[in-house]
Parts: sequence; structure tokens; C-alpha cells
Amino acid sequence: MQSKNPLQWDIQQNNESLMVQLSGDLTRDTLLPLWKQRASFLSPKSNQYIYWDLKSLTSIDSSGFTLLAELLHHYQQKNPNCLLNTPPTLTSLAELFDLSDWFKTFLPKEKK
Repeated sequence: MQSKNPLQWDIQQNNESLMVQLSGDLTRDTLLPLWKQRASFLSPKSNQYIYWDLKSLTSIDSSGFTLLAELLHHYQQKNPNCLLNTPPTLTSLAELFDLSDWFKTFLPKEKK
């Protein structure tokens, strides 16, 4: 099924951080290209902060939530990660899967 809002991403990198801006739908129907290409553009230096800006996401479903959780889990092993502009749906899905406390560790300190 073709999504009305395909998932797109933009990467901005400097010496201290990597900013991943996601836009469109993060759903079962749109996430495969991101998953397949993640290694080619997500190559942060050791201890370089990764910021995930979610403000332009229009939709997220449980599959998109799972992908995001997997990316956070994978990259947190060598890099600090931070979620920015989290949509309410993400918070709801985290509660549904009993991962609220884990996801809160990725929020800026003032939002915890």
C-alpha cells in the first residue's frame, strides 16, 4: 500500500552531533527504505550525540514505534541519543508497550 506521506529523512552532522529529522509517516508501509539504508547515513562518531527530531512526523504506528525503539537501542550503545519534538502518539505507544520509563531516558531533561 502506498502512503500519502512517505517517510523522508534529513541528516545534518557536525563534530559534536548528528541530527536526524524524520518527516511524513513512520508506519509499516513506509519504514523499509529507512531500515535498509540506515547504515549508509547513520554513521556517527563514537560519543557523538544523535538527535532524533520527530516534529514533522504526520503519523506513527506500532511498526514505526518498533523501528524507532530498535534504532535508539542500537545507537545508544556507543552514542548518547535524544528525542526532540515527540508526538503524543509516541508517548501513547510507549505506555501501551510498557516502555514509558525507557523512552523518557531519551527525552531532554526538562521534559522527563
